Amino acid sequence: MKALLFPGQGSQLVGMGSELHENFKLVKDIFSIADEKLNYPISKIILNGPAEVLQLTKNTQPAIMIVSYAIFSVIKKEFGFDFKEFKFFAGHSLGEYSALVCSDSLKFEDALFLLHERGKAMQEAVPEGKGSMLAILGQSLDEVKRILNEREDKDKICEIANDNTEGQIIISGDKECIEKTQLYLKNKKIKTIPLKVSAPFHCSLMKSAAKNMQDKILKTFFAKPRFNVVSNVTSEVENNPEKIKKLLVEQIYSTVRWRESILKMIDEKIDNFVEVGPGKALTGMIKRMPQNKNVNCFSVNTINDIKNLSNEFKK
Repeated sequence: MKALLFPGQGSQLVGMGSELHENFKLVKDIFSIADEKLNYPISKIILNGPAEVLQLTKNTQPAIMIVSYAIFSVIKKEFGFDFKEFKFFAGHSLGEYSALVCSDSLKFEDALFLLHERGKAMQEAVPEGKGSMLAILGQSLDEVKRILNEREDKDKICEIANDNTEGQIIISGDKECIEKTQLYLKNKKIKTIPLKVSAPFHCSLMKSAAKNMQDKILKTFFAKPRFNVVSNVTSEVENNPEKIKKLLVEQIYSTVRWRESILKMIDEKIDNFVEVGPGKALTGMIKRMPQNKNVNCFSVNTINDIKNLSNEFKK
């Protein structure tokens, strides 16, 4: 059984999708539609940068979805790949929008608008320099929860933003609190990595962004997905359009339950995960899970990757 995965923020790279853009009119058209819908040349930002402009959250979020959708479209329409054997679609944070677009639940143009607005709302929710995110390595989810529960500055926000994989937990919140937690962990010889992000995503500080996005999401039309889409918020299949919308609002300030989502799919007999989009972050996370012993991972973002995928699944 197979599942299709779509990456989130952090996978962006100037020039992503350029090979497909050069070789397929379909991709050029997708990029042109994005420019027209957003009313600025996001295609030039994706293909040529500069990196600091691509890194702006309002650009990063739609850009990753554009490239993911373009790759998916080439696989499906240019290579005639049939996804009927795929049991689940899932995306990491903004990648959930890519999953919904590719499962025919959400129109590409509507996803562009929502992700651009989502990026702006999340960026503006917290003043620059007031929030931070930190990756904690080598610790279990329960251990990180215990550490956060035992801290003294309970009046400050410091929450689990991403439960990514075994031994990789991301925390998010007030910068001062995150820095204190980092120092505490350093003294305990626990490895951490500060994330280069412009805002503290997926924590309570994002509730104003969620409020900002609520009407925009609720007023957008969503159809029932053609594939089972796994929600970041619940780590369960959520195919009811009204429930999907509600969860996309909550997702902005809720923990991304990615590890649980992958484990659920493995429990459902998924043994082939295909990551469609820039980078290889999601397949890397799966490879670090001890439960992955009988699981194959494929990362697809070039023509050669697509050919290899087609050959692999034709065996």
